[in-house]
Amino acid sequence: MARATQKLDELAALLERTGGEPQRLEAVRRAQNFRRSWLDLAKVLAEIRSKRRFERWGYTDFFTYCKEELTLKKATVDKLTMSYRALEQHAPQVLTWDGVAKTIPSYEAIDYYAKAMGPSADADAGEDAPAPRPKSRRATPERMDELSSAVFDEGRPVAELRKTFDPIFFPKPKGTEKLGVINKANAAARKLAELLPDIEGLPANQVGALEVQLGKLRTKLDELAEPLKAQVAEARAKARKAQPARASKKLREAEAASEGAPARAPKKAPRVKRASTGD
Repeated sequence: MARATQKLDELAALLERTGGEPQRLEAVRRAQNFRRSWLDLAKVLAEIRSKRRFERWGYTDFFTYCKEELTLKKATVDKLTMSYRALEQHAPQVLTWDGVAKTIPSYEAIDYYAKAMGPSADADAGEDAPAPRPKSRRATPERMDELSSAVFDEGRPVAELRKTFDPIFFPKPKGTEKLGVINKANAAARKLAELLPDIEGLPANQVGALEVQLGKLRTKLDELAEPLKAQVAEARAKARKAQPARASKKLREAEAASEGAPARAPKKAPRVKRASTGD
C-alpha cells in the first residue's frame, strides 16, 4: 500500500473514531477517491479554501493543510480548485454530469481550458495562485469553440490539447525552439563529459582531449544561447504586460461579488453536446 494511501486511510479511521468535523472527514474521503472522481474533491477543496475552514483544524495555510493532511501537492491543488472555478464560470452544466452517461473531462484538461480562456476571476485564489499564461490574439471565438468541443464533447487528453492548441493559444516567443535545441545539445555535452571517465578501456589522454573539446563546445553553445534567452525573455515580458489590466478588472469583479456587491452576468457557457440517450 502506498504511503499516501495508508496515511489517508489511517486519518479517516481516526476522524471517524473521534467524531471529527464532517467536512474534514469528507475532504479526506474524497482525497482517497481522487483518482475516481476529481470533481468531488475539487468542490470540497474550493469551499474549504474560500471559507478558510482549515484554520479551524489547526492549520494557518491552505496548502499546508492539503499537503500534510490530504497528501496533495500545491500544484495539484491549484489545478483542482482553479479548474472547478473555471467550470462554475464557463461550463456549469458539467458540474451536473454523473461521469457515466457523460464523461467528465480530466482536471488537467479543464485547467488547460481555463488558462486558454484568460486570467481567472477566482477571488479566493490569493497571491499564491500561478500567474496566467498570456493568450494569443489568434484565440478567436471560433478557436474557442473548437477547444470547447475538444474538451467537453470529445474528452481529449491534455497532451493532445497542447499539441493541437498550443500554437493557437500559447504560441512560443520567437527564438524559443532554437534555444531549446541549444539547451538540449549543451545538456548532452555535459552528460557525455561526465560519463567519459567511467568508461573502461578509453585511453586517459583521449578522455582528457574529449573533455577539453566538450568544454569548448559548451562555452560556444552558451554564447549562442545568450541573445536567444534575452529575446525570449523580452517577448514574454511584453506578453505579461498586456494581461494585468484585464486580470485586475476580473479580480475586482470577483471580490465585489464575494462581498455581496452586484457582479456582471457570467459569460455564455460553451456549447456542449448532450449525452446520447440511445442504447
